[in-house]
Amino acid sequence: MVTSAVLSSLALAAPVAVAAPKPSGSPSASPSATPPASMSTVGGARLGRPGTQVNLASGVPVLPKDLSARSWIIADAETGDVLAAHNAHWRLAPASTLKMLFADTLLPKFPATAKHKVVPSDLAGIGPGSSMVGIKEDETYTVHDLWLGVFLRSGNDAVRVLSAMNEGVENTVREMNEHAEELQALDTHVVSPDGYDAQGQVSSAYDLTLIARSGMQKPDFREYASTVTAKFPGETKKNKKGKEVRKPFEIQNTNRLLTGDADVPVYQGIAGVKNGNTTNAGATFTGVAERGGKVLLVTVMNPEKDEHNAVYKETARLFDWGFKAAGKVQPVGELVPPKSAAQAGAQPDANPSGEAGGSGDGGKGTAGTGAKPVAGAPVADGSSGIGTALGVTGGVLVLLAGGAFLVNRRWPLPDLVRRRTRP
Repeated sequence: MVTSAVLSSLALAAPVAVAAPKPSGSPSASPSATPPASMSTVGGARLGRPGTQVNLASGVPVLPKDLSARSWIIADAETGDVLAAHNAHWRLAPASTLKMLFADTLLPKFPATAKHKVVPSDLAGIGPGSSMVGIKEDETYTVHDLWLGVFLRSGNDAVRVLSAMNEGVENTVREMNEHAEELQALDTHVVSPDGYDAQGQVSSAYDLTLIARSGMQKPDFREYASTVTAKFPGETKKNKKGKEVRKPFEIQNTNRLLTGDADVPVYQGIAGVKNGNTTNAGATFTGVAERGGKVLLVTVMNPEKDEHNAVYKETARLFDWGFKAAGKVQPVGELVPPKSAAQAGAQPDANPSGEAGGSGDGGKGTAGTGAKPVAGAPVADGSSGIGTALGVTGGVLVLLAGGAFLVNRRWPLPDLVRRRTRP
């Protein structure tokens, strides 16, 4: 049940590369309509090419044929191997998947038990049509409450309150951009901390995967990202007896691979991470799942199919392919380590203790109180999966190399909560 070794890349004989198709559209086409002819090569030269990048060889399954996303990537969360990608570095609007960077930046700053009373200025600047968790002025919330609002309901109101606690939106945006640079997520530029559409705000499937990988190294990030339902504090009101009461209400995660939907079953082994949807971005999603001892990250940006839940359906198909191809397909690139970790990794005798890259545990709290985390989706048995997932205690903690780099300097995912299914 416990694996502490990271699989090295398997060299397959005579791999065949899928040719990158030429970008569609005329030379004057908008960058939002077709990928650039060349993009960033962070993680490998092939990741900078437009089109699909994958090595085909004997025993490697073919990729799903019904993919319409403008950009996607499949990577091994532990080794950092990029198994396949499509326009990986195309800079696109990220929507609320950008909240992963927000959380990875701010989680270490406030203990989960800290309290904050909301004032009107905290909620200023929220864009029309924003997703909200339901925060009210003059009410007090714990940091734990606010993070539940960010992860489960993608609440822009919760983001704004946490930003206010962090010396304001401008300071938060600056710190997010600095953290993105530290992670080498160089396609990313933050303008609004909640991912709301803003001029010049971009990221890429590659960057969002880097960010998710960094976030998943924090226990509290993992807990919030995998929480299915939780209780959120309501508004204080007077009951019939004139006594002030504050009743909580239930919130549910909007990640459909985690909660399920009419046309999308809960994905077996899913453990997070974050979804988004805006006018400019379309639907975006980054997910992490474990199956058979393998942990994969998949990011999908803007499926062009006019189909309900298309982003989740395409993500599920890519996960399925990834689990079948893992250990058989030769990587086309890698997820690079943070700058500081790469520098430390260049020194063979560097102290391996502690978590490299400055991505320490945030807040010293978890999402346990009042929340129902999922520890892997159940094997399909006709049930929706909501509320039936095992608790985190049913998982197995795998201690990988902490902050140390392996011989190949890949970026391991320590303390990953392994997700196991019901019998």
